[in-house]
Amino acid sequence: MPSADAKTKNGYPTIPRQNSYDVVIIGGAIMGSSTAWWLTESPDFNGSILVVERDPTIEKASTAHTNSCIRQQFSTELNVRISQFGADFINNVRDRMGGDERVPNLKIQSFGYLYLADTDGFADTLRTSQKVQLACGAATELLTAEAIKLRYPFYNVDDIILGSINRLNEGYWDGATVFSWWRRQAIERGVDYIGNEVVAITKNPNGTRVDGVTLASGETISCGQLVNASGPRAARTAAMIGVDLPIEPRKRYSWVFKAEHPIDQDLPLTIDPSGVHVRENGGGTYQCGGHTAIDPAVDVDDFDMDHAIWQDHIWPTIATRIPQFEAVKVISEWTGHYSMNVFDHNAIIGPHPEIGNFVFLNGFSGHGLQQSPAMGRGTAEWLTYGAYQNLDLSPFHFERIVNNAPYLERAII
Repeated sequence: MPSADAKTKNGYPTIPRQNSYDVVIIGGAIMGSSTAWWLTESPDFNGSILVVERDPTIEKASTAHTNSCIRQQFSTELNVRISQFGADFINNVRDRMGGDERVPNLKIQSFGYLYLADTDGFADTLRTSQKVQLACGAATELLTAEAIKLRYPFYNVDDIILGSINRLNEGYWDGATVFSWWRRQAIERGVDYIGNEVVAITKNPNGTRVDGVTLASGETISCGQLVNASGPRAARTAAMIGVDLPIEPRKRYSWVFKAEHPIDQDLPLTIDPSGVHVRENGGGTYQCGGHTAIDPAVDVDDFDMDHAIWQDHIWPTIATRIPQFEAVKVISEWTGHYSMNVFDHNAIIGPHPEIGNFVFLNGFSGHGLQQSPAMGRGTAEWLTYGAYQNLDLSPFHFERIVNNAPYLERAII
């Protein structure tokens, strides 16, 4: 076992204190840390936990590149419920985290999401989805083009048929702070975090269970249960046990810009029919994003910026939709990755049907941050009880992939 002066990586030890753990989590960004934290919350879990994160700075993780927004405007009831729990957690985060006075009180900045439809087909989708959302208690409104213009006069809505907006618990939240405190409290409660990488997974002779993992530094660690929370690398992790996971890294580009003529009211997170989105950022600045028309899978280490997409697609789109954005100055830009589930755009979580102690926590397709409170809780429940105690997340299990039975989510940005 390592000594007190063992090698560290970004302030985290690289070698675990033990050679066996009850739960090993591959990936220490927001999903892995949520799961670790929720395990420490459970009165019925008293096992040991190891979180293996290849880059403890998480600078390249999806967690660090997010819009950090939350919405209830999904097309499936379960996704709506997941976000509603997430909103409750965020708005009561200090109480949720044991009343720890170090944890700041947070609130969602509810400027809302505004979906814009320019076709009858998408307008019908918004109408159908609103029924699902209202049945769950969401406050989604449908707006005609005229109503949008009356409420938000800065938009050009000449081509718009219908809009959908919810300004109750929809908008920006401080995901970085929640992640930081999940990880910090988990460590304080005894969870071991290491800066290392899993390079191999071993199974028992008949292939029905994971026995352990091999680290890049050479150590072999046995485990009772193994969680794949490795974000855009999820398919690589699953391949180590011979499982084909339909998850691909997809590039998503983001910009923060300053407007010469700022809007004099909050800008909802506006989803243009083109797929380009733009939202309030504060102080006369705005954040926008999008992707290229051809959206291929990319290498997990490919974060190269496509500078032409701003000039050729993003800026012309937002300047057409919001003419006040004709004169803007880009302040910053970056590339992140969606962990895109190309099967049905929904999470893949829960146990593998044949390798029962290998647990998925993958494929959130761009809405992982907002789903992290519920998904971490649900995964911790499964690890502790072998069943969900609150939301039934079994529709997201891997069996649907095997059975070719998609659980389709239509509200993808």
